[in-house]
Amino acid sequence: MRSISEIVAPSSYWGPAGSIGLNTNIFEINLINLILVLGILFYYGKGVLINFLENRERTISNTIRDAEERHTEATEKLRRARIRLQQAEMKADEIRIIGLTQMDKERQDLVDAADNDLRELEDSKNYAIRFEKQRAIEQVRQQVSRLASERAFESLNSRLTNELQLRMIDYHIGLLRAMANKST
Repeated sequence: MRSISEIVAPSSYWGPAGSIGLNTNIFEINLINLILVLGILFYYGKGVLINFLENRERTISNTIRDAEERHTEATEKLRRARIRLQQAEMKADEIRIIGLTQMDKERQDLVDAADNDLRELEDSKNYAIRFEKQRAIEQVRQQVSRLASERAFESLNSRLTNELQLRMIDYHIGLLRAMANKST
């Protein structure tokens, strides 16, 4: 089996250093072989590692920039949401004040309507009382008048004689003639 050093530079080239070779058996690796392997890995792997680190750095930078942009957007959305919340609270306070004002107005309207109804009922009651009082007075007046007429009629019948009746009839006939003469 050929070693890596023979591939890079044939052993004939290394005449005096022919005993130096790359041992690929990992159990027999000595310090020189280890340094040589690490040097090769460092030399050839440096570009890969640098590319990997640069890619990783770009990815992290992009992630940080995206996170900052999202943070800025979230902060702006939070600011707008707070403004909308303040506007909503102001609107709610306004609606609450309008509602309380409307409720007080409607309560006052109901109280006024109840007072008006009570006044109207009181007036109606007073009117009904006056009406009933007048009706009762009228009934009493009619009864008194009827009783007075009956007593007067009884009194007249008891005192009225034929001669008095004839005089009254003549007197009234005279009055009617005088009235008839005046109208013609």
